[in-house]
Amino acid sequence: MYSMESKRHGGRAMIPDVAERTSELARFCVYYAVSRLDLFGDAAIADCRTGECGLSFLVEFQPLPPGGYYVDAYFGLLESLESLFGLPVELVSDSAIRNPYFRQSVEETRTPVYAA
Repeated sequence: MYSMESKRHGGRAMIPDVAERTSELARFCVYYAVSRLDLFGDAAIADCRTGECGLSFLVEFQPLPPGGYYVDAYFGLLESLESLFGLPVELVSDSAIRNPYFRQSVEETRTPVYAA
């Protein structure tokens, strides 16, 4: 557990791998028209060691024109995150969460990483 080594961001601790890459994450968010990116799950509360768990991000995109732009932005961001961290990444669109139990679980650990 990273309790002593974790960084504070947005009022909560997160694993150092994420906290130390906020400038790269901001660049990705601007490029892929992200309005908000949050970390959630074990990595958001610094409850895993580097390389031992995947990363879970919640994303909200800015309004995108029709015609495949959303798909390109979603998968482009996903590939960029996995490349940056060298770990599996779960990228969940905030608007796609329908299960109230999953929503509650996400909200309990949701930690801001980027906001436009």
